[in-house]
Amino acid sequence: MKRLIILFILVNNLSAFGQWNTGAVKLGYFNPSATEGGFIIGFEGGKHIDKFFSWNWSLDWFNRNYIDKKLVSELNYYYPGAIGEVNELRASTNIHDFPLMFGFTARFPTSNRSHFYASGFMGVELLIINYRNFQEPMDDEFEAAFDFNWRISLGAAFALSPRSELFGEITYHRSHPSWTYKDENFNYPATVLERSYNMSGFMSRVGIRFFYL
Repeated sequence: MKRLIILFILVNNLSAFGQWNTGAVKLGYFNPSATEGGFIIGFEGGKHIDKFFSWNWSLDWFNRNYIDKKLVSELNYYYPGAIGEVNELRASTNIHDFPLMFGFTARFPTSNRSHFYASGFMGVELLIINYRNFQEPMDDEFEAAFDFNWRISLGAAFALSPRSELFGEITYHRSHPSWTYKDENFNYPATVLERSYNMSGFMSRVGIRFFYL
């Protein structure tokens, strides 16, 4: 009888915890291959399936203004007469990256107030690019690039109260947004060209997570 009472309490607690929703604000540093690293901010929401497992969604924003060194190298190779500051100006790029992802998180308690966790996510990514016009390098143009993406995270959390926790995590993010265009004005080796941005890299973030019904 005593065992049945204990089992009933455990099952009841797990089902009650499964009703909790989560919301987290994340701040950190992202270092993708396409550009130098910088500040990244994100929000993550989700719902607990039980005490140790939850499904989640997340949306992040990363912004960086940089010189696309790969593009400079290609322009210097195919247009040797324009080597120098003009090609660097043509390769001046400002990007806004928006990964939208869905996944699951598993928690591994180490004490009453702390735990480690592992997460896996998949989703889509929108990259908004503000770049320079080839013929008129002082003029800006806009383009949008898309790709599917995935990421894995490992982290640790410490409870601040029954409904909040502080956490830190290390994440590897994988994506290659790209877009295609036609070269109708210059004798480029191919008629249809693709410009790709390797947004894969590591990010480290800290944040606060809240629990609510």
